Amino acid sequence: MLDIIVVNWNAGEQLHQMMQSIAEHHSNLVQTVIIVDNASVDFSIDGIERGFKNSGFEINIIRNNVNVGFGSACNQGAKVSTSEYLLFLNPDTLLFKDTLRVAIDFMNKPEQSDVGVCGIQLIDEHSVVSRSCARFPTPLIFFLNSFGLNKLKIFASYSLHMNDWDHLSTRTVDHVIGAFYLVKNSLFKKLLGFDERYFVYLEDLDLSYRLKQEGYRCVYLVEAQSFHKGGGTSNQIKAIRLFYSLRSRLLYAHNHFNKAGFCIVLTTTLIIEPLFRVVYTILLLSWSQFIETLVGYKKLYGWLPTWLIMGKTR
Repeated sequence: MLDIIVVNWNAGEQLHQMMQSIAEHHSNLVQTVIIVDNASVDFSIDGIERGFKNSGFEINIIRNNVNVGFGSACNQGAKVSTSEYLLFLNPDTLLFKDTLRVAIDFMNKPEQSDVGVCGIQLIDEHSVVSRSCARFPTPLIFFLNSFGLNKLKIFASYSLHMNDWDHLSTRTVDHVIGAFYLVKNSLFKKLLGFDERYFVYLEDLDLSYRLKQEGYRCVYLVEAQSFHKGGGTSNQIKAIRLFYSLRSRLLYAHNHFNKAGFCIVLTTTLIIEPLFRVVYTILLLSWSQFIETLVGYKKLYGWLPTWLIMGKTR
């Protein structure tokens, strides 16, 4: 059995559509759907308990008065879970027939006992297989990705996201994205869950890295599929999304790189990249992107002193 944990923040109708897909395709494997609502104001959780009360699984809604962040909300859900497996599922996903059965059957095979996390093939609205796996970043990967150089063919193998691979075969990878992140409950709790210093972005990558350090694998499984829109509700707040993306990069570099590597990422992120971004928006004649860039970096510079002085310990 498994518990599905969904973090909701103004997901609107997507949340109801996702719940409907679980109701139709839970394959009698789902014990509880745990929805952690991060102070949504769009009434997206209204009617969930009533609308799906006879769907064959329990529904547990945890309502936060403030947005505590994605990783923290996931941990809240995991604390009340008692199933063997946890599935972290985004509201902009839809399960297909046998999605859960195939994934759980794979994880239960004796020869896959060292698999800690399983991700599956994600299909977008154009029926295209999404490039959903990632490499563990290095200072060089962060540097190249900061300026879009990873899009050049010569640097394809240094891209954070594995865009150079067609995702049409099952294989062990460094990381599968958190849109569909199936993990052993005992292992998740052994690793103390997601690092809550990441408000959003890279908390799942950080967990995958720590999982590998414990001797476990992440597997991308093509025999199971689901729909994933991508972008999610963060498209509503692009400047804030930029801030949290940059912040998470610095957190990851501090947590997992040596001092020299961290200094490279810090210098690139705080000095070189913002100049590049501003010039780029000017060349595009995009006033909105220009403002979003300035707002995002203003928030980053405002957060940095507090983090450097007080926030480096977990």
